[in-house]
Amino acid sequence: MPMALESWLTKVRSAMSSAKSSAALPGPKKSSVGILAFEVASLMSKLLHMWRAIGDAALARLRHETINLDGVRKVVSDDDDFLLGLACAELVDALRAASDSVAALAARCADPSLREFRSAFLEFADTGRDRQRWAAASWKEMETRAHKMDKQVASTSALRRTMEELAEAEHGLRKLLHSGNGGGCHRSSLSASKISVAAEQQQLIFSKKQEVKHLKQTSLWGCTFDAVVASLARSAFTTLARIKLVFGAGHEQRHPPLYRSLTLSSAVHPSADAQSPLPLARKSMSMEGLLFDQSLASKRDGFFENSAAALSPPPGTLGAAALAPRYAGLVISIERMARSPRLVGPDERDELYGMLTASVRAQLRARLRGTVPAADPGLAGQWRAALAGILEWLAPMAHATMRWQAERSFEQRNKSADVTARCGGGGNVLLLQTLHLADRDKVDAAVVELLVGLNYVWRFEKEMSCRALFAVHRQLMEGNLNGVEDTAGAADGSCQGNGNGTVSSCA
Repeated sequence: MPMALESWLTKVRSAMSSAKSSAALPGPKKSSVGILAFEVASLMSKLLHMWRAIGDAALARLRHETINLDGVRKVVSDDDDFLLGLACAELVDALRAASDSVAALAARCADPSLREFRSAFLEFADTGRDRQRWAAASWKEMETRAHKMDKQVASTSALRRTMEELAEAEHGLRKLLHSGNGGGCHRSSLSASKISVAAEQQQLIFSKKQEVKHLKQTSLWGCTFDAVVASLARSAFTTLARIKLVFGAGHEQRHPPLYRSLTLSSAVHPSADAQSPLPLARKSMSMEGLLFDQSLASKRDGFFENSAAALSPPPGTLGAAALAPRYAGLVISIERMARSPRLVGPDERDELYGMLTASVRAQLRARLRGTVPAADPGLAGQWRAALAGILEWLAPMAHATMRWQAERSFEQRNKSADVTARCGGGGNVLLLQTLHLADRDKVDAAVVELLVGLNYVWRFEKEMSCRALFAVHRQLMEGNLNGVEDTAGAADGSCQGNGNGTVSSCA
């Protein structure tokens, strides 16, 4: 056996022996997150979004703006406690979904306490007992942690973009090399200009590889499962503690059913039944004193089960009938037509009619039965004002419904989307702002009113257009007749006869 080959085999055997001895060492190996860094960053981004959704500024907007939106008050509920309970339930449900993902990652951890994350989190939710003391002791501590997590998410997002740019650059270089004379891929088959471009592309690829290497070390890619799960667990515990504190969710609460005190007419006409919102007691926003009533907690169902049940649309709502997206699309179509009624053609009218439910069609036929009012500018102005008034509060709910649906569809379809573009956890739209929990009868009444008004304004605009066209046509006709008479008069004065009854010349 040649000496070079024997030496090489000796090195291989030595390397294999070292690998076996390393594998035999006691203790679990802490593996890095690797390619799962993008999913971890997405999950981290969700938890950060939820944390900021319960900050002082966000809670002030919820208490003083969101639950007081006209549409929410008219067709969802006018009870503050119920609406705040809905917001709390949605946050809790989003946190529960995030905790399931954390638990899946925890199964890969070497630390036994981290592998028990799911049971520890459920225990904390139901009883308030934090066996590992994962909840932050102060707001400042959590904000420091959140700042670090923000940097990790941003770095991981940059890694993803750089890896995509690297792949694109490598693909471009391969394409360039294969586009040489005769399809050859050797440098000799390339022109001087292509060689120069290829050299630049190679330099770019080298630079991107260095950048990827650096970002893998500084982002979540190089972190261990133990490190990322510990960070996620602390964030989940602290967020849940904050939710319980600011919403009073650590105590037994029985929220009243959907309020139906507003009449159908008040849902359509704002001035019919104006009610001022109930004053809301301001609660402490600090992270101190996170005490929960364990005796009360033991007497009720699981904390997460209660929150999920609170989000179920009650009978009589659009969500219960699975009609919220359909009504949202209908309202948005009416909003678009109301901007330019005269541009609405037969096809648009047929499409709109096809979107109507049986209940709306029946009410619309009853309202439009009989003689059609004559075109009246004053009445048209009143209908335009009525349309604007209803759309002012109903259209935002329709758009919010579509955004709420889109956020969840995007979440399900795009698991690998850019982590900085996905905040998850309820997004920027709360369920209470949508049509899912809206009373169907009230929304039906508002939609019928919109359709009746749109029908009148459309007919008025058409009639005004026809009158304008007729006036222009009559003006043109009169102008043409006057022109003919003038021409005839001029002809009488400028044409000479030849004595035999025929015209011989005209000036």
